[in-house]
Amino acid sequence: MRATIHYGLAIVVLAIYGVQVCPFLESLSPIQLAAPLVAAMMLQGLARQPVHTVYVLSAPYELRARRALLVDLGLFVLAGVGLAAFNTAIYGFPIGSGLKVVLGFLTLGFFIAVDLALETERDLAQSLKENRQTITVNHRFFPVSRKLGLFATITAILITTVFFLVISKDLDWLGKVNGTMSLADAQRAILLEFAFIAAVVLGHVLNVTRSFTRNLRFFFASETSVLERTNSGDLDGWVPVSSNDEFGVMAHNTNLMVEAIRARTDEIHRTRDATILGLATLAETRDNETGAHILRTQFYVKALAEHLAQQPKYADQLTPETIELIHKSAPLHDIGKVGIPDAILLKPDRLTDEEFSIMKTHPELGGEAIRTAERRFGEGSSFLRHARDIVETHHEKWDGSGYPKGLKGEKIPLSGRLMALADVYDALISERVYKPAFPHETAKKIITTDSGTHFDPDVVEAFLAVEAQFVAIAAKYSDSAVTEEAA
Repeated sequence: MRATIHYGLAIVVLAIYGVQVCPFLESLSPIQLAAPLVAAMMLQGLARQPVHTVYVLSAPYELRARRALLVDLGLFVLAGVGLAAFNTAIYGFPIGSGLKVVLGFLTLGFFIAVDLALETERDLAQSLKENRQTITVNHRFFPVSRKLGLFATITAILITTVFFLVISKDLDWLGKVNGTMSLADAQRAILLEFAFIAAVVLGHVLNVTRSFTRNLRFFFASETSVLERTNSGDLDGWVPVSSNDEFGVMAHNTNLMVEAIRARTDEIHRTRDATILGLATLAETRDNETGAHILRTQFYVKALAEHLAQQPKYADQLTPETIELIHKSAPLHDIGKVGIPDAILLKPDRLTDEEFSIMKTHPELGGEAIRTAERRFGEGSSFLRHARDIVETHHEKWDGSGYPKGLKGEKIPLSGRLMALADVYDALISERVYKPAFPHETAKKIITTDSGTHFDPDVVEAFLAVEAQFVAIAAKYSDSAVTEEAA
């Protein structure tokens, strides 16, 4: 469509240009002038698509914009040569007239070819972005600064030449109309000619500038978007590498940087997860509970959080990133048990009141351990904050009767409220030295009864909504299944 508009406007411009610079063309009737010009442009338009398909679309990505420029410019020059040859053969015009025609086609074709090449580059960039493809870049490219300098130089030469021809023709014309036209009318006619040429040239220069800035805007928008996403922790961004120049190299290096950050971040996350699992497993080895308890409660918490995240009340608190942090830090909930004496932690019978008081210190012991890490590595870590909240508050109760601080209602961090239900549910359905394993329905009844006292009512509602997931998680990560997998 863009090429068609250019070709249509070119017919009008070239017809008027020919009359302005060449007295031989001016001598033709409108039909004699327009017919061969329209025919030349139509043949050029018909030839463009197959030549473009064969020579441009079949080329490597990095060569397509350059080849598109050569194709369109070459077709304009060929059309100009053909029209000049036609005028010489049919009307006997001199070579000078033909050169003026070729110059007109060359000048207009240059601006149109540059604009269409920029469009090719823009379409290619969009296609590469959609398909996540790139071109091959190297450091032997033609710099953008040199491209702009070359464009400015060629533009200046072509414009100067065209104006020289117009002035030359007008000087000759003034001699012929001397005495038959007033000086004011002659000046007005000459100024109109200059205004027309200036308008055409300025219009094309502005159009090329607009096309170039559109391409720049596309690149900078992609580059800025990826950098902003990377800065916010989203490492899935990608800048399309669509040109073999400074911008292509910049995009390529940005992608390499993001990829390196992603690889390093993945390594850190794997190290973090392994450390968490190791610490949590260490805590579990000193307890009568099994390592499967860690896995089950971890996925219970995630199921609850994902359901609550669908509610407007919790959407801001439970972003996908936050849910992942809570899920990853949940295994640390009982890490404070490492500090409880074996005589109490491993006692096969019910604990005395005094022993239970000591047992109730494990949230504070675990919380202090994490606070030490925060002081050492920075309190801005969202992971450590969520881990501390879970460790310190998973035994708090909604009505304020829990421990260690007796927090009440929403003063208990949401992650702690989620962990409280997950921990109790798993304790109910698991066998302990002091009780048998309860079936799901019994555990469900106990939890619903304690809604509003022990548990946050919203969390209980989430539990009822995802209870099928709880049952599936309990089956998948049962003590026997995990033991067999480990073996």
